[in-house]
Amino acid sequence: MSKAIEETQKMIDEVLDIYPEKTRKERARHVKPNDPTGQCASCQVKANVKSRPGVMTVRGCAYAGAKGVVWGPVKDQITISHGPIGCGQYSWWGRRNYYNGQTGVDTFGAMHITTDFQERDIVYGGDKNLDAALDELKGLFPLAKGMGILSECPVGLIGDDIEAVAKKKSREFDGMPIVPCRCEGFRGVSQSLGHHIANDNIKDYVLGKGMLEKETPYDVALIGDYNIGGDAWASRKILEEMGLRVIAQYTGDASVNEIGIAHKSKLNLIHCYRSMNYICRHMEETYGTPWTEFNFFGPTKIYESIRKIASHFDDTVKEKAEAVIAKHKPKMDKIIAHFMPRLEGKKVMLYVGGLRPRHTIGAYEDLGMEVVASGYEFAHNDDYKRTYPEMKEGALIMDDATEYELEEFTHRVRPDLVGAGIKEKYTYHKLGVPFRQMHSWDYSGPYHGFDGFAVFARDMDATVNSPTWSLIRRKKSA
Repeated sequence: MSKAIEETQKMIDEVLDIYPEKTRKERARHVKPNDPTGQCASCQVKANVKSRPGVMTVRGCAYAGAKGVVWGPVKDQITISHGPIGCGQYSWWGRRNYYNGQTGVDTFGAMHITTDFQERDIVYGGDKNLDAALDELKGLFPLAKGMGILSECPVGLIGDDIEAVAKKKSREFDGMPIVPCRCEGFRGVSQSLGHHIANDNIKDYVLGKGMLEKETPYDVALIGDYNIGGDAWASRKILEEMGLRVIAQYTGDASVNEIGIAHKSKLNLIHCYRSMNYICRHMEETYGTPWTEFNFFGPTKIYESIRKIASHFDDTVKEKAEAVIAKHKPKMDKIIAHFMPRLEGKKVMLYVGGLRPRHTIGAYEDLGMEVVASGYEFAHNDDYKRTYPEMKEGALIMDDATEYELEEFTHRVRPDLVGAGIKEKYTYHKLGVPFRQMHSWDYSGPYHGFDGFAVFARDMDATVNSPTWSLIRRKKSA
């Protein structure tokens, strides 16, 4: 075992020592020093298991994964939160999934629609109210191309038959797809199951039912990009410059029809592996549609991904790919030259969802920054296997970290920048640690693609070098 791994393990032991023995042993499986080779058996992180009762974590639920990630961005579908107002309010466009269209006329992504469960619905059931809500919505929004019914916890507990309601109303609405999504928050380990459930719904109700007038050899589908702050648009520009035709954005700025034709692409390009590997595997097995991962965070990974994508096509696309790189590289070099003197050597700690703790590493490194700690809220073991080679030896790897652990590791690692979610944002503000909200880009973006790297670099500089942090007293390291 190397010295770097030994030192990190010692720090982990110190942080976990405060727990009772049983809890300490449990959490020790989820926090490890990094081994880039993946060969160190004792360095393997345990993932995708239920959080320990009584230990505060920052995970979301299956409903959040289905509504907030997969179904929510579909722009011309009316997505209904079936249950109490609380979860419905939580789901109200919290991710900044941008889309083209006129809200309330032909697009509905930013609208807050809920059946507003009351106590009487718990006692007598909410099926009748759901039926009436669908009638009202159909009358109010005649241009909607579909509806999604996403069930919250009480619906699963009392047994509302949302499938029967969806089937009945679909017949009444001339075959409009009405998708019942059993994504009650208590299901599964985390929001990750919500992704899987939503993808299963797409497979059963939408995929294969869209219309594509003409196919070309260069058709691709952009999978798992939710267009936060315009990310998918920035990615699409690159793909189109390469000579590819994006027939579906899935699900950022997506239409119901686009989702229905994604299987007709010649190559599925998956950005968020965690939330969309299920549907890509299904399309490969059922329709023979190949898929590949790509990463458009930071120029190094963008260049690699452009060449990787182009390798699946003919020489025309490969030549255009090199031309795209040559065109944008001077601009990327200029951005790096401007910001690296201000950011070089700065340490970064990441704790986000199921993709960005590994995908953004290259973008930070392009600016001369070092990611010294990284972790996921709801990753699976395969996510960590993809992360180990991206991190340096001895870097801290955390799975389903508690708020206590995040704070204590911050005091010891002393990062110059922390990237995490909204639940952590104000805690870090109080700690006096520069912070970026890396779930939805802290009201900025895009961060993907060539357009996004300029914004990313600007935001990291503005955060790390803001004079406001000097006004907050920061706890000394342990």
